[in-house]
Amino acid sequence: MAAGSLVVSACGGGDIQETAAPEDGTDCGDFNIAINPWVGYEASAHVVGYVAATELGCNVEYKSLKEEVAWQGFGSGEVDVVIENWGHDDLKAKYIDEQGTAQDAGPNGNIGVIGWFLPPWMVEEYPDITEWENLNKYAEMFRTSESGDNGQLLDGDPSFVTNDEALVQNLDLNFTVVYAGSEPALIQAFRQAEENREPLLGYFYAPQWFLSQVPLVKVNLPPYTEGCDADPEAVACDYPEYILDKIVATSFAES
Repeated sequence: MAAGSLVVSACGGGDIQETAAPEDGTDCGDFNIAINPWVGYEASAHVVGYVAATELGCNVEYKSLKEEVAWQGFGSGEVDVVIENWGHDDLKAKYIDEQGTAQDAGPNGNIGVIGWFLPPWMVEEYPDITEWENLNKYAEMFRTSESGDNGQLLDGDPSFVTNDEALVQNLDLNFTVVYAGSEPALIQAFRQAEENREPLLGYFYAPQWFLSQVPLVKVNLPPYTEGCDADPEAVACDYPEYILDKIVATSFAES
């Protein structure tokens, strides 16, 4: 399928403008793109979908799905492609290695970084706060009604890749993970924290457009080493850098 060539070249090593239409003149058919809940993913997916529709004649369907649910759709035919996958070795083992319903279509050209971040004003005011060993010293400052006696560590959508609850426990930090619920809510919290000089420690990631507006500062967690996150309940290290890749349904790749 020509759409398959488009996915392989999109956002990665090839030029999507070079993707040719089917030589026999047949239509591309249905092309189901999963939409995971963050704006960078959505933008990339719509670029691929636009080219597939206008240049290849595909009937593009966008499916708004959480990450793990999208992988389930590979076997049912509901999903043809995940444009931006962040790691998920567990899902690769299940759906690629064990079930064979999905295939790795290669990098999309981006390196993903996940971590704990602070608004710039806090780093200027408290320079040593970027070292994880010092967080307990400031924990009281981060208390909210939702975190109780502990400081709040604000995460985003509960479906995002996160080790934060294990990290808080294993690093003996006096913090409680609280979920903002979505990427827009997380961004708004950081924006408000910087504008109003309010304390905030939160999960965030790059690449992300918001960092060009508010240059959040990453906390130095214990360095990542190979295998330090093998046991999800015992994680006590930083997140690795993720080579973001594309995942496609086996049925789609072979069509």
